[in-house]
Amino acid sequence: MGRRRLLPRSRRPPRAEPPRRRPRPYTATTWTLNTLREWGLDPAPLAGTAEKLAASSRWEYDDLPYWGGEVDCCINAFTLANGAWLGADVGGLVDWFPEHQLDDGGWNCEWVEGSTRSSFHSTLNSIKGILWYEQWTGGHNALRASRQRAQEYLLERRLLYRASTGERVGEWVEYLAYPLRWVYTALNVLDHLRAASLYDGVAPDPRAADAVEIVRAPRQPDGRWLQGRRYRGQVWFDVGVAVGDPSPWLTFLATRVLDWWDEGPQPEPGDRRRHYFGWTSTPLGFFCTT
Repeated sequence: MGRRRLLPRSRRPPRAEPPRRRPRPYTATTWTLNTLREWGLDPAPLAGTAEKLAASSRWEYDDLPYWGGEVDCCINAFTLANGAWLGADVGGLVDWFPEHQLDDGGWNCEWVEGSTRSSFHSTLNSIKGILWYEQWTGGHNALRASRQRAQEYLLERRLLYRASTGERVGEWVEYLAYPLRWVYTALNVLDHLRAASLYDGVAPDPRAADAVEIVRAPRQPDGRWLQGRRYRGQVWFDVGVAVGDPSPWLTFLATRVLDWWDEGPQPEPGDRRRHYFGWTSTPLGFFCTT
């Protein structure tokens, strides 16, 4: 995933436009691996990919080696998860997350510029990557403790609100869009918490109730959810639907979250089934399992 090198604040040129308006390169290596992994692709057809990336790919930040990550916690979380999936050595990143967790319990991709407050977006992307690593490798005590602490950071804020004022953290919590990408939304965080609770063997936390209602409210009379927006960026091909059309992806994810919240029996802790897209042994089993 290409990324502009981070510079000290005094050396950075002014941005031409806010970062949220800048299209992202979803065709880049890391985003492409994210997509394939999240769809449940068996990594066997990609045998040798980890070695090729280790030999020939480096980050723009300080020319760091690909599987070692860099300073951005979202990038590092994607790399941690993709590395576990492809069998790469990502041991350095296993240590990096507990070492760089902020005092309030989460992470912020701007920590390198001096930020000491966690970001909802950065924290969600971090815990998603950590959980993927846990599921694929059989668990890691320090990472699990970091993930659970970060989940508590979000739950203390009921997934939606600022701790300082109690106000809604941003309009983006209500966005309905597939692919989910990096954006913190009620659906995105609840889909993670569902996977985490099933993996940890714990019941849904009642502090998520407001976020659940955000997901429940847009359900159409026919039981489907509509695509609310499209995130800008370069893509290999469209996998979502037009804005305003019924989305099978959003319907699947939202239905799965609500089923977990309203009913969900819990497995034993440490169940290694892949709870993000529900697949077990078939590459695209998310179409037939919940």
